[in-house]
Amino acid sequence: MAQPTEKKNPAVPTARPASRPVTPAQRTARRKALLHWIAVHSLGVAAALFFLLPFVFVLLTSLMSDQQALTRDLWPRDWKFDNYLTVWETPGFLTWWRNTLLYAGLGTVLSVVSSIPVAYALAKFRFRGRRLSLMLVISMMMLPPQVIIIPMYLFWAKQMDMSGSLWPLIIPMAFGDAFSIFLLRQFLLTIPDEYLDAARVDGCGELRTLLRVVLPMAKPGIAAVALFQFFYAWNDYFGPQIYASDNPAAWTLSYGLESFKGAHHTNWNLTMAATVLVMAPVILVFFFAQKAFVEGVTLTGVKG
Repeated sequence: MAQPTEKKNPAVPTARPASRPVTPAQRTARRKALLHWIAVHSLGVAAALFFLLPFVFVLLTSLMSDQQALTRDLWPRDWKFDNYLTVWETPGFLTWWRNTLLYAGLGTVLSVVSSIPVAYALAKFRFRGRRLSLMLVISMMMLPPQVIIIPMYLFWAKQMDMSGSLWPLIIPMAFGDAFSIFLLRQFLLTIPDEYLDAARVDGCGELRTLLRVVLPMAKPGIAAVALFQFFYAWNDYFGPQIYASDNPAAWTLSYGLESFKGAHHTNWNLTMAATVLVMAPVILVFFFAQKAFVEGVTLTGVKG
């Protein structure tokens, strides 16, 4: 005869199993994990401060008065926001802005548009001399611009009579850039060939395959290349110094800032305000495009 099972009273709490005591090995492991977390985040905070504090110093100095900027004070007594208006109204500053936007914007577009077909051919086509072409592109990356500046200057200034303008810097970008070609080629290698084969089966030519299939998938890589080229042109000092130094109407912000600093060598607040105005567009562009930039740079090393 089966014995009736004993029913538990829900009102009576059941006894919970006693928690196991923490062993010394577990305490040691937790302590090591905590110390590792503290060390990693401390290094991250220190690195962030290392890069951030100079910008904070420039920003605070730009808001000081003329007299306070020459002292050891680190915090403005009176916030002089009109320093930025004074710099903005400086004769020639708007011209430097316009020239820099022309140089960086048009140069970036020409460089990216001309580099994409070359990178696509090196990444997806199989032809005789492909490896040699890639080695030539890499060798051009290793060649410093100062090595060829004399023959380039003689060509653009003497033969083409373009000295005193930015066109000797903009026009060569329409023929591709070695670094942009290499970076795009590395990114295009990560795109599976099956997508291109499917487009060809559907009747797409190489140009249509590039425009309709490859470019939409290569947006992160294109964004990274465009940002690299834009930052290079925006911060370029060597090129404008060589070709446009004798014409103030063709100066860029990087070269004009040097002239501005020489004219206001005792007004460090105005010099710092001009520096902030020069850096601000680059910081804003990177802030809004950092996701595509990081993704494009990361994926270029996946295959190759």
